[in-house]
Amino acid sequence: MKRILVIHGPNLNLLGKREPNVYGKVTLKKINEELAKEAKKLKIEVKTFQSAHEGEIVEAIGKAGDWADAIVINPAAYTHTSVAIRDAVLAVNIPVVEVHLSNIYKREEFRHKSMVAPAAAGQISGFGVNSYLLGLQAAAALCEK
Repeated sequence: MKRILVIHGPNLNLLGKREPNVYGKVTLKKINEELAKEAKKLKIEVKTFQSAHEGEIVEAIGKAGDWADAIVINPAAYTHTSVAIRDAVLAVNIPVVEVHLSNIYKREEFRHKSMVAPAAAGQISGFGVNSYLLGLQAAAALCEK
């Protein structure tokens, strides 16, 4: 059975309350429930992890290489600033799919540049919770290659 780690970055634990006009009203718990349902359909195992701490995210990526066949990551605010997360993605020898609830290219200009995307297999943004589900599907397909 293929195994995929889903990493949620900083402030995503506040979903449902945080800027609903940007991120919607869906909670992180609901996203994780939807991921579990999709994983069951895809016949894969999924684990989720959330942290506001860059170092913890870097460590999770590094440890994923021992367990996971792929990673889906929403680096959140670290998308635009973290060389450490980018380097961790490059260091693991498994496919990584970057996802975002909002379309980062329709937001403030500083959000238009992702440090992680060039290191990832691909990026999905702007589809709300479906960004995660599409990311999980993409990661599962990449595991098959």
